[in-house]
Amino acid sequence: MTSSSQQPVTTAVVTGASRGFGAAIAAALIDRGHRVVGVARTAEALADLRRELGPMFVPVVADATDAETARTLIEQHQPTLLVLNAGATPAAGPVHEQSWESFSRNWQVDTQHAFHWIRAALRHPLAPDSLVVAMSSGAALRGSPLSGGYAGAKAMIRFLAAYAADESRRAALGIRFATVLPQITPATELGAAGVAAYAQRQGIDTATFTTALEPLLTPAIVGAEIARLCEDTDNRDQPRAYELNGRGLHALA
Repeated sequence: MTSSSQQPVTTAVVTGASRGFGAAIAAALIDRGHRVVGVARTAEALADLRRELGPMFVPVVADATDAETARTLIEQHQPTLLVLNAGATPAAGPVHEQSWESFSRNWQVDTQHAFHWIRAALRHPLAPDSLVVAMSSGAALRGSPLSGGYAGAKAMIRFLAAYAADESRRAALGIRFATVLPQITPATELGAAGVAAYAQRQGIDTATFTTALEPLLTPAIVGAEIARLCEDTDNRDQPRAYELNGRGLHALA
């Protein structure tokens, strides 16, 4: 893959970069001339992605939920873009079949990681006009009764980004924040499990359930839309939130 020569080289950090949406976002950003620091816990998958994307992809094997990881990588790489995509696969099952440990899994991973990175972006401040994109979920709007605390964890990520945008404004830091809420899709491992579970709950086959989601959201669409969002400098001082489906980004009120 070759990177564009029309844009200056800037550094982006993408968490959860080893597969799915994260890998697609990394590829799209590199294609637009960004150097991407990809953070994940799986060394082999990161190495495969490095071979695919080339030297503009810098793999970092680390736990994105660790506060020190967030602080260190921000200080070391001075990114102008953070894409907070890391997350855990939610525990499947209705609420009465969950334990507190399974119910809170996404709070411990998805929300905790967003908290640490957003906090680090403000305390070791990113440069003015930098952008933090927090990946949430459409479940934050509609609930997800078969995935424990997943919907609430993802809703809190949106709140965190909005809180941080206000703190950036109050301190005149000039850091921009956006939240993206992707639609469920069978095109990722996590999404395919969710589609199968909800199809079974409704008593229909997965093909019928999937038809209602068309056009399907794919990792390639996610990558392209996140890269496009990163180039949008409108509404600099306001937190922005978008639903993302197979037709692209749609601003929420």
